[in-house]
Parts: sequence; C-alpha cells; structure tokens
Amino acid sequence: MTKTLVKAPFKADHVGSLLRPQSIHDARKKFAEGIISAEELRAVETKEIKRIVDKQIEVGLEAVTDGEFRRRFWHTDFMEHLNGVEGYVPEHGYKFKGIETEAYNVRVTGKVSFNPDHPHVKDFIEFKEIVGDRAVAKMTIPSPNQFFNAGIRNEEIYPTVEEFAKDVIQAYRDALHAFYEAGCRYLQLDDVYIAGLCATDLPFATSDLDRQKLIDLALDVVNGVLEGKPEDLIVTTHLCRGNYQSAWAFEGPYDRIAPSFFAKEKVDGFFLEYDDERSGDFKPLEHVPAGGPQVVVGVFTSKTGELEDKEAIKARVQEASNYVPLEQICISPQCGFASTHHGNILTEEEQWEKLKYIADVAKEIWG
Repeated sequence: MTKTLVKAPFKADHVGSLLRPQSIHDARKKFAEGIISAEELRAVETKEIKRIVDKQIEVGLEAVTDGEFRRRFWHTDFMEHLNGVEGYVPEHGYKFKGIETEAYNVRVTGKVSFNPDHPHVKDFIEFKEIVGDRAVAKMTIPSPNQFFNAGIRNEEIYPTVEEFAKDVIQAYRDALHAFYEAGCRYLQLDDVYIAGLCATDLPFATSDLDRQKLIDLALDVVNGVLEGKPEDLIVTTHLCRGNYQSAWAFEGPYDRIAPSFFAKEKVDGFFLEYDDERSGDFKPLEHVPAGGPQVVVGVFTSKTGELEDKEAIKARVQEASNYVPLEQICISPQCGFASTHHGNILTEEEQWEKLKYIADVAKEIWG
C-alpha cells in the first residue's frame, strides 16, 4: 500500500468547526420557510466553504475543514444518516453551565449499519475538490462512542450493549472505508462520551456497568473500528467537555481514562482540552507512549476571542513536554468555534486572528 505524505496532526492544527456566516443563517431560514430550494441552500453553503478554505490557508493552517457548514450539530447530522437511526426533538436539550442546549437527539429504530449514500461522503468529495492540493482536507465525524449515551440504544432491538457495540463498530468501519475511498486521509473522531468518563458524575449517560467497564468498552469500540484501517489514513480523537455558545457541560481531569485511552487507543493523535482548569494538569500525558500518537494540547480557547499570552502558552507547552517529548506535541484551540449552528460568543474576525496566532506561535516553538 502506498503511504501518504500526510503527517497529521500538524504543529498548528484546529478541531474543525467554524462560525457560520450570516448568509448561511439567512439561507437556512429561507429554506425552512420554503422560500428557497435545497439546491439554492447548498449553493450558499458551497460559496462560503470556498471562502473559509481560502481563509484557513491564508492564516497558515496546513489542514483545513469545511467548518461543518452543512451541519446543524457536530454529531447528530452524521448519526441520523446511518441506517437504523433517526433524529428527533426530545422534551429537553442537554444541561450545560448556565444554559440548556437546543433540544435535538438521535435514537435507534432498527439494526444499525452504514448508509452507502451517506450525504457526508458526498460533502467530503466536493470539499476535497475545493481544497485541491493546497492543503490537507480534514474530515470530522462524531466518535462511535456517542451512540452509548443514554436514550439512544433501543433495548428491544439490542437487548445487550455488546450486540449494539458490534453493529456500531461495523458501521464505522464501513464509514472509514467510504471516506478513504472518497480521498480522505485525515479523519477526526469527536468524543464527548469518553471525556465524560473523566467526570465525577457521568454526564448524558446511565449504565449498569461500572466506570472502568464503561472505559474498557469505549476503548474496545474505537479500537474495533480502527482494526484493519488503511495504513495511510490518519485518525485522531478529540476529547471535549462540552462546547455550546461558549458554555461547557462538565469538568474532570484525564486521570481516570489516561491509563487506558492514552496508553492503548490506536489513534495517530489526541486533541485534548487544556484551555482552563477543568481539564486538570498535564501529568496524565505520561501514559502516552513515546514515539506514539501526537498530542495536540488545546491550550487556546475557542470560547472567547481574547488572545492568550504568548509566553504563558510557550511555558505550558514546555510543561507538557515533561511528560511527552516536545516533538510529539502540537497546539490548537480546545474545541471548534461552532460545535452547533449557533456558534460561540466571538466574532469571525477574532476567530481568524486566533487561528493565525496559533500558527505563528507554533512556528516560534518548532520552527
């Protein structure tokens, strides 16, 4: 098998989502009201994706995304287009710090499998054509572990979590293959579920299994998906404690999951939240194998537009290098700028300034 030249993640990288411009908000509203067609909405999205691809390259990023501009939410849009899954509006959204999210979720209605006509594959093909050979086209999808949050598994269809896990794993193996065939060589699994296993009280989840068994199951699910993946497909995991209109959902250091995930998850990189005290210190990074996955420390925040102190950032990277070699470290924001269509509370100009700042700081650290 021919290996790619992609060596992602990059020293200056980013999680993926970007603030939706007003033109997309307006077009979505017109589409919902029946004023414009789906094709006209898509044309607006495509125009804006072309613009932000140019902008990401301009600020110095080597990996670019479509900003998740064709999605409403970072996870449900992908999940509800798998076979056996539907989206719906529950009575309540998720409880975040000081806010409740817009109510929307998914649930299982039949046997879960990958849909070969999944719209995100088409979206990626068009996105990659826009990027061309100017940068690496990065795809982001929710981790398979997002299916293990409370209320998603249908116990009549899947009496045991093991049966459910088997089909979820196969669906994601097929998804990885489909994206690979579409030309994807850099794919990210966004995982709030695993990050939730760090918290004192498990968020969004109920289970008869104890925490360690949940950790073991989540690790087995991701590694099961990655088993047999193409050698030149870079896959990373992004751990998030919630990102909704600049609010967060829970806190807890990585200590509980580090001996399992940092040591044994067979990914090429970890995108980790480190923008405030909620994530704890860098000591859990000692479990990451030397010479193994890259560690992208999210020491910049996507929740505000204020630029972090450069020397403080450099000091934090140096501190992280006490536990994992400096050449194995990268930097990024802790999360995307708009995990949902609402976006975080900052301006688009501040977003671009921050991404350029990250690229500039990375050059100063690593050359």
